[in-house]
Amino acid sequence: MTQPKFERARSAEAKRMRESAILGAAERLAVEHGVRSVTLTDIAAAVGMHKSAMLRYFETREEIFLRLVAVQWKEWSEEVRDRLGPQTPRGAGDAEARLVAVAGTLARTLVARPLFCDLLAHTPLNLERGVSFDAVRTFKVIAVAEAAAVGSALGAVLGLTPDQAGNTVATATAMAGALWQMAAPGTELRRFYEDTPELAHAVVDVAPRLTDILTALLRGYRSARDTA
Repeated sequence: MTQPKFERARSAEAKRMRESAILGAAERLAVEHGVRSVTLTDIAAAVGMHKSAMLRYFETREEIFLRLVAVQWKEWSEEVRDRLGPQTPRGAGDAEARLVAVAGTLARTLVARPLFCDLLAHTPLNLERGVSFDAVRTFKVIAVAEAAAVGSALGAVLGLTPDQAGNTVATATAMAGALWQMAAPGTELRRFYEDTPELAHAVVDVAPRLTDILTALLRGYRSARDTA
């Protein structure tokens, strides 16, 4: 099948359309094959561009994925904040139920975003190191703001201090990225684990594991507050 040929963008709107096409192709490829496997050549082929032409729009492969993870941060933050209100028990005697509900909400909303979980692991290891400082700054401003928004919502629901709320968000996202890589969903490695009885312990179910970790963290913060 012949790939469409893109002409050089001649206007700001055309440039935005090219960037959107590139980001869309990168997202599709990453969902299908995993972030680690997708090259700049793969993305260029998917949009019908030569790899060198891609550099007019993005400085590196890493910048493409850093733009995608920024979008994922915004979407995850919005979803968590929407869910924390109506789905969280509010009664005075519901402290434990509220805590467990919040931990579950954080875990489920992360696991429901496979691309985000995959990107979270690659961001500090590769993506931030393969772009300019300007690109890092743009990404960090977005990620920090969205993390703070989630932290503020957690503080309102659970009475966490700003530091505790920030640590909870950092733990949730960092562990989601790490556990997702350990789980290796949809890969030959995952199937190998599942088919090898002596490696059954290596099969990671991310949502319950992450929920358990976050529940323990939040209980610790509650205990510290109650005994202060």
